[in-house]
Amino acid sequence: MFCKASLLALVFSTCLSVAAANPVNQARGINISLPKRRSLTNADGTFDYENAVIQTRRTAAKHRQNLINIQRNRERNASAVGEVQARSPVTLRHPERFAIGKLHSTRQSEPLTDENDDQDWLGNIEIGTPGQTFLVDFDTGSADLWIPSSSCNSATCSGKNKYTASSSSTAKPQSGQFEIEYADGSTVSGGVETDTVNVAGVVATNQFFSPVATLSDEFDDSPVDGILGMGFPALSNLGENPFFFTAFNQGAVPKNEFAFKLASSGSSLHLGGTDSSLFTGSVEFHDIVGDEGFWQIGGASVAVGSKTAVSGFQTIIDTGTTLAYGPPSAVKTLYSKIPGAKAFREEEGFYTFPCSSVPSVSFSWGGKSWAISSSNFNLGTVEEGSSECVGAISGEDLGLGNNVWLLGDSFIKNVYAVFSPGQNAVGFAELK
Repeated sequence: MFCKASLLALVFSTCLSVAAANPVNQARGINISLPKRRSLTNADGTFDYENAVIQTRRTAAKHRQNLINIQRNRERNASAVGEVQARSPVTLRHPERFAIGKLHSTRQSEPLTDENDDQDWLGNIEIGTPGQTFLVDFDTGSADLWIPSSSCNSATCSGKNKYTASSSSTAKPQSGQFEIEYADGSTVSGGVETDTVNVAGVVATNQFFSPVATLSDEFDDSPVDGILGMGFPALSNLGENPFFFTAFNQGAVPKNEFAFKLASSGSSLHLGGTDSSLFTGSVEFHDIVGDEGFWQIGGASVAVGSKTAVSGFQTIIDTGTTLAYGPPSAVKTLYSKIPGAKAFREEEGFYTFPCSSVPSVSFSWGGKSWAISSSNFNLGTVEEGSSECVGAISGEDLGLGNNVWLLGDSFIKNVYAVFSPGQNAVGFAELK
């Protein structure tokens, strides 16, 4: 999501960088280190409410754009084969909830030298020949690569690394236009190029991306240069293969899957397989449902302790989102099973529970139960000295459907998460 290569920016206080990776091993893939990052808990142990609201609204806007991209790609495909799509068009539910506006807070105005509150998993990539370096967000909830262009002269671009096509011997301009419209009316837009993209030694040639000439002021306070999407091609605004799909098709990685460990320490992204040193036992895979382009799996249930609270729903696994979200009525049911839980800022879908008894909440897809640790479920006290803490699952209508939950880092940090285009599946394993 942005909130954990998302199409929407979040407010960041910290800039993470990817550590130098080992050369590609065609038998095992490549591991990319991701430094530690914090949750939405302030240094004094309180819940960072303002930042959580910003992330929620931007997550909603990000997936609104995804739904638009899905519909456009269906129409492109239908036009290409000369037939009408039988599938119903995408409906944006409650579009008024996607409004973002300018949400200012004291945290937003803090200088980026305060490196204690990062909200994304960021890493350096190179584009072009010779390589030009950019700091991007790796996001399974989007599918395009974009970075600022040298022609972007706005104040928002002033502190960004910019791509200069004329400096790359492998750059090729392409037809078309890339544009993301944000809920506040601002945009990220630019032309389309192909060039060589290098992610820690995994190289994709002739990769489609956009060097954007217009960068939304949503990125004013963000250290990120751009986004590297790792969702399926159906989500692509460009209508082209995302980086990992290109890399696999060109033989740059040995296996058609990648995996994340997003934890309190030793976090990493593995391209071309899994890193067996980071998990125990086998990976429990679950098939993708639907063809929308999300990493979406069905047959899910959520339990409090040993008792199932809600069942029979679908889940999108999104590294570009910090929190976990479910339909408001379902999340209300979940918290009704937690002793002492009550609504907090109900308009934003947050709930509290007694800090002295953090609930044991777990998700299952018909196999193992995958628990959210107490440290990942507890976002902090509602105020300093309070005995009430805020839970990391929020009730929010994101327009994805009334039976779809979005699981971001609050869940993903508890598992080794494997994304397999080859198997058309998402898998989980126990962290070491």
